[in-house]
Amino acid sequence: MNSIRSALHHPQFRAGMKEMSGVSLGIAAWGLVTGVAMVKAGLSVPLALFMSLTVFAGSAQLAAVPLMAVGAPMWVIWATALCVNLRFVIFSAQWRPFFMRYPLRKRLALGYFTADLNYVLFMKRFREPRDDEGQLEYFFGGTVVNWSAWQFPSIVGILLADVIPTHWGLGFAGVLALLGLAYSMLSDRATAFAAVVAGAAAVAAFALPFRLHIVVAIAAAVCVGLMIDGGGDAGRKVRDVLLGAAGRRRRSGIAREGVAA
Repeated sequence: MNSIRSALHHPQFRAGMKEMSGVSLGIAAWGLVTGVAMVKAGLSVPLALFMSLTVFAGSAQLAAVPLMAVGAPMWVIWATALCVNLRFVIFSAQWRPFFMRYPLRKRLALGYFTADLNYVLFMKRFREPRDDEGQLEYFFGGTVVNWSAWQFPSIVGILLADVIPTHWGLGFAGVLALLGLAYSMLSDRATAFAAVVAGAAAVAAFALPFRLHIVVAIAAAVCVGLMIDGGGDAGRKVRDVLLGAAGRRRRSGIAREGVAA
């Protein structure tokens, strides 16, 4: 109890809440849309509530619900959700040096609360693991806002789905909110290039059944990312184009210093 009280009063906890609050409106809008979409797709209210509270992954929920509504095979639903959430494997690998010292029970809780914007804001603030910077407190400060901003509007959408008119355009509002969240995560040209490739792949494969164009888009983005990070000559050429002349000059300068040394 004392540890919880001290965490709540830690300056980094308040910092995490403040920074996450800046994007909470977009998260809330998308949570409301997701809650309405789950019930409109045919899920019962108890099942939709259970899914929202246990899955806590909006993109996976929105990808799985239409497949469930059309009676897609279970393996397709599981494969789609898995592909949509593959990015969390990367997030976990990046977070591991920060949180590996904690017991398994606490790490499982951290894994449940992991979210895209938690990752983005955390990595912008902390460059390396340190015990004296309140990194765990900052994580939970952002988590409190992120989880609440998603779950409460989602529950409202689930409970009031039958009385919320479809002509309100919530679907379009949710798309705009998601675009805003996605834009905030485009940190460099390489990420933007992968996003463009994923979008083009999704449009090209839109005619596939069971919304498999989502899986195609994710696979395309992953392939582009792997090629840029370590894809040999082709990857280096793409990386050079995206980084521009400044990046090339910086790398050449480092190489000359190494030779001189």
